[in-house]
Amino acid sequence: MMIFPVAFDSMGVRSMTTAVHSEIRILIDPSVSLAPYRYGLPPHKVEVERMKQKWEEIKKEISLSDVVIITHYHYDHHNPNEVDLFEGKKLLLKNPKEKINKSQMKRSAYFLEKLKKIEVEIDFCDNKHYEFENTLIEISWPVFHGINDKLGFVLEIYVASKKTFLFSSDVEGVANEDQLRFMLEKDAEIVFLDGPMTYMPHKYPQEFFTKSIENVKKLIEKTQVEKLVIDHHTTRDLAWRKKISEIFKFGEENGVKILSAAEFAGVEEELLEAKRKELWSSSF
Repeated sequence: MMIFPVAFDSMGVRSMTTAVHSEIRILIDPSVSLAPYRYGLPPHKVEVERMKQKWEEIKKEISLSDVVIITHYHYDHHNPNEVDLFEGKKLLLKNPKEKINKSQMKRSAYFLEKLKKIEVEIDFCDNKHYEFENTLIEISWPVFHGINDKLGFVLEIYVASKKTFLFSSDVEGVANEDQLRFMLEKDAEIVFLDGPMTYMPHKYPQEFFTKSIENVKKLIEKTQVEKLVIDHHTTRDLAWRKKISEIFKFGEENGVKILSAAEFAGVEEELLEAKRKELWSSSF
């Protein structure tokens, strides 16, 4: 089994698009977006170009995929505007009516209406498992998007085929025991984790940051994880490594490699959103 981070925040866009290649090709959360404002500034042209580039890469991955999984209905995780891309695919979708907030319920209804125009196999996958040849996919029960249910719920994904892989979706640092439970139960060798939202402390209080650090250490200590990718909300902060240095130290002590998605993919790390002020200042 091979795992490919296609588009992530450490690659210059808001996304967690991940491809998993085993006996079948799986694509998780195929979409990309940009922060409408950061530091009071709109996206820089460098960010816009990167988003276009990554969307082209994502579209190519969709065309090659057998199964596409969408863990929730935020626009950096699903794109309702080019549904023809899903023609002939098997779509595993977050349930649009259960454990979902009003905003995502409205978005999911719009997405599903557009999907009626194409031939596509759809299954609402919350808390289900699937077997495709020798590949197992297990989907978690809905867990908080972040520290509470304000932003709705997301699904965590586990894939097993020779190697084992876990995709957290937008848990924002696993500050909640229910988010952690699926990760401990699945005991994956490679984990892609959406880390704590350190760049917005007014929305992510210290108590949740502390709990998140504790839970990530539990994940390292109590599972067979070998590589832990921490990205998405965390890599919107230029000082992310310093702020979660305790995790890096604990990982090193326990033989676990901590990486960004860009590092895992072997490409240059470019935190374009976090550098937006610098990008705009260099334009004048």
